[in-house]
Amino acid sequence: MFRKSLVFGLALGVSMASGAAAFAQESLSIVFVGKNTGNPYFDSLVQGFEDACDVLGCEFEFVAPATAEATSQIPFITAQIQRRVDVIAISPNSPDALNQVLDRARQRGILVLSVNGDITGSEEFRDAAILPTDFEKVGSDQVEMLGSLINYEGEIAILSATTEAPDQNKWIVGMNEALENNPKYAKMTLVATVYGDDQPEKSTTEAEALLSTYPNLRGIISPTTVGIAASAQVVQSANKADQVKVTGLGTPNQMRPFIKDGTVEAFQLWSPYNEGWLASYFAVGLKAGTIVNEVGATFEVPNLGTITINELNSINTQAGLTTFNADNIDDFNF
Repeated sequence: MFRKSLVFGLALGVSMASGAAAFAQESLSIVFVGKNTGNPYFDSLVQGFEDACDVLGCEFEFVAPATAEATSQIPFITAQIQRRVDVIAISPNSPDALNQVLDRARQRGILVLSVNGDITGSEEFRDAAILPTDFEKVGSDQVEMLGSLINYEGEIAILSATTEAPDQNKWIVGMNEALENNPKYAKMTLVATVYGDDQPEKSTTEAEALLSTYPNLRGIISPTTVGIAASAQVVQSANKADQVKVTGLGTPNQMRPFIKDGTVEAFQLWSPYNEGWLASYFAVGLKAGTIVNEVGATFEVPNLGTITINELNSINTQAGLTTFNADNIDDFNF
């Protein structure tokens, strides 16, 4: 598995037998609907689902549309409803475009979990959200990360996913609030927020436009794995790594070359793997009746410990953001 255990890949031999026994039941079918295909971020998350289902005896399948448009996941959800699967886990592309189809799934007795992002403002259309960390802090953490790289001064830009991506939009709100309200960032100016639709080509074009439009740009925050890689590639090709600092959310394997050659000094992420692991244990336990889906309730998950169900039935893996740089990048493999 992964060289880093606990947070970025679990020590799978620890407590598995007891965990499996506690949740054992008839085979449960879980389908995870990703944002889009070709996004390496989801490889680790899917692995967490697969490993947990190997232990728990549930059936797992990953499906995703080709693009991350607001409505692109609807046919995939509809197909799972027709198949009468037990659990639909989804990383939503929109905060509200999926409401009707998710409601239809729940009416059929299907457990609906948003994973790695939530349908903010429409939480009543899913049963619970499995998040990697406290999303309230991600935006401000990203501003602090970039600020530390540019001495808290200069023009900065954000290159996000789609205009409707609920998780990225939440973080962007946090970024703007930090920039506006924290005097530490008074000399940092947000000049643009652009969207690459989580497509490499469009993200590259947007990053190139940022460098061209803002010659004094000091940094780019890209809170999406596709966008941060595209931004790093553009800065690398333009030989502007000394002037424009790139940071955001990325995977170690994807960003390792840019760390090694100095294009990127530091970036952040959590454990996608742990989300799949947690979601599987929660789903199986809920269906078996060993977990109660109530705010304040707790349950045990092997290698993650005691998990608490938070407000709006939001659950996180309790891990914060990890910063990757030249000192630790080789300690991780995902």
